[in-house]
This record gives sequence, structure tokens and C-alpha cells, in this order.
Amino acid sequence: MDYSMFDTLLQLPLFQGLSLEDLTNILAKVKLQFVKWKAGATIAQKDEPCTQLTFILKGKISVSTPATNQLYQLTESYEAPYLVEPQAMFGMYTHYVSSYTAEETTDSVSISKIFVSSELFKYEIFRLNYINIISNRTQTLRSRLWTPYEGDTGDRIVHFIANRVERPYGKKQLKIKMEDLARIVNDTRLNVSHALNAMQDNGLVELHRGEIIIPRLEDLIG
Repeated sequence: MDYSMFDTLLQLPLFQGLSLEDLTNILAKVKLQFVKWKAGATIAQKDEPCTQLTFILKGKISVSTPATNQLYQLTESYEAPYLVEPQAMFGMYTHYVSSYTAEETTDSVSISKIFVSSELFKYEIFRLNYINIISNRTQTLRSRLWTPYEGDTGDRIVHFIANRVERPYGKKQLKIKMEDLARIVNDTRLNVSHALNAMQDNGLVELHRGEIIIPRLEDLIG
């Protein structure tokens, strides 16, 4: 492994703060699985068991999450570096909740859950990084649950979308029927249509049949 790969690994959230010597010792014990994915390849599938930590080192991926009632599906785009569902390795439900697809040629590295538990957790910095990632996600989700719906129809649509994304920026794609969105935001289909068309006129969204494209969520949120 060359030094550029060392540098890349040290920039990943779970390895930040580790010394080059610590990382060298880890790599001497832990088996890493490097994979190069072609565009369109499925990196991880919803409902599959999470048996490893997967880091996206290079490239761009799509993350698609369906609602439990299948009424809608939200897709987000992320560039490397990215860590695939670290919260899915432990707990009551150890399966992926989203599907991960390479948008372009993408490089990843995976570490088995066995090695994470037996070797990586020996390092305090790694343990703290892992706990911080899980804690930050939990705190963010709790904060969203306690934020009330306020404002007009457009505000409630934005609130609905923003509450379901992992990161409040970048491109998002929401597949949903207009009547289902109207029921979710407790408004009429006509009012929802007017609100979405106003957003489109302002360049904030692109409307297609059964689909809403948000080029930059940060612009929509304001």
C-alpha cells in the first residue's frame, strides 16, 4: 500500500486522529477488502445484513431509501469519502436500511465486523470516533422529531424532505405521487401542486411525473 492510500485512510472519519504508526499496526493485523465498482453496480442492498464497515474512498454514489409503507423513495448523491451505515453493525436491527449504488467508477474498502470488534476497538481514538458518529446521528434525528411542522404548504414540503435526508445539502431525488405528498403534509393536491410549481419557477426543484429533483437542497432550505 502506498502513502497516498495511507493518507486517504487517515482522512476517513473513523481513522481521524490515529497516527501513521497506529494505522500501520492496524493494517498488519486487519484484513482489508478493496473493491473497484463500475458505474451502476450495487455496493450494498437494503435489508442485507451489515457484516462489515465499508468506506467509499473515491468516486460518487447514490443512496436510496424507501419509506416503510413504500409510498415514496428518497435518493441522495454523495462523493467520497463516505462511510456506509456504521450504525447498522450493532443494535437490534443489523441490516442496511438503504441501497447504495455507484454513480461512476468507485473505490471502496471494507473491514469485517469481526476485525472491527477484535482489533479496531482496541484503539481509544477509533472507539471515540465511532461513538461520536453514532451519537451525532442520534442527536440529529431526535432534534428533527421534536421540530414542529410550521408555515405554509411550501414550508411543510421542505420540512418533510429535510427531515429525511442524511445531509442537508447536495442533490436529492424524491419519488412520490402528488396525492401522497398532499396527505403527508396535510394539504390539498392543488395547493401542493402550486407550491411545487412556484419552487420550480425559482429554479429550486425540477418536477417530473411522480418525481421531484432537488439539485441543491441547501438552496431549497435557504
